[in-house]
Amino acid sequence: MNLSRFCRVAAIAVLSVLSVRSATLTQVPMQGGMAMPMVSYRADEGRFRVMMPMEIPELTPLMVSHPGDSFGAADPWFDALDPSRRGLSFSRRYGFVMDVGTDPLPDGTSMWIRKLSGPHDLEVYRYGGTAPTALEPIFGTAGSPMARAWNGMMFHPVFAAPAGTNGYEATFEVYLVESAGGAEVAGSGSGALTFRFTNLPDGRPELGLYTAIVVDWPADSPEGWVLESATEVSSSNWVLVADTPVMVRGRPSVVLEAGAENRFFRMRRLP
Repeated sequence: MNLSRFCRVAAIAVLSVLSVRSATLTQVPMQGGMAMPMVSYRADEGRFRVMMPMEIPELTPLMVSHPGDSFGAADPWFDALDPSRRGLSFSRRYGFVMDVGTDPLPDGTSMWIRKLSGPHDLEVYRYGGTAPTALEPIFGTAGSPMARAWNGMMFHPVFAAPAGTNGYEATFEVYLVESAGGAEVAGSGSGALTFRFTNLPDGRPELGLYTAIVVDWPADSPEGWVLESATEVSSSNWVLVADTPVMVRGRPSVVLEAGAENRFFRMRRLP
């Protein structure tokens, strides 16, 4: 009796996407036109207001937006975004920009942005496309702080998530902080800004992970033997295993579902 465990592992193997790369990209594409929330401070109200764009950006993997292209291995975004690595969908379309009609901020205050909510697998990074290049986790990604100061300059984070068909939603808020002491100015917050994304799959076939039991015997075994199983070695009720043998690593084998490890197997010669 020869009992062995067989695990068909088809897990995290990254597919060879394309054998020929048409270009090595030196920057992270925007993935479409800008979709900019316009931030303004209202002195008469003592708070921020934000006008959200109508568009809903698509998180798009590089395999879809730039088929055959890749990122340079030395760039900080290579591990997260390149198809040969994590291959996340991404977008830089959303950002923050100050409305030209904004009122001046009160003396002794500064602007901050914080993330209020969002799924953990929607990652956010500060992006720097020119030397020194950067892809810095922000807004809770990889344990980073949920809030950061903002100087009012146009700011386009990279939003990234596993490629797929599920959409994503995250909320943010702009608010004032006292420069001396760092206390939040009560009532200054804009309220929740909702960033919504659709998400495109990258076309990779889905992989499966299975655990099974394989009972096998030598390929040169004589004919006239059958495989039987029972719940006890001493059982008088051995049952024929009706599964048709297949070849696994050059040996006739019967592949059984999980649970078969609780049974005993033997070969019996037919009369």
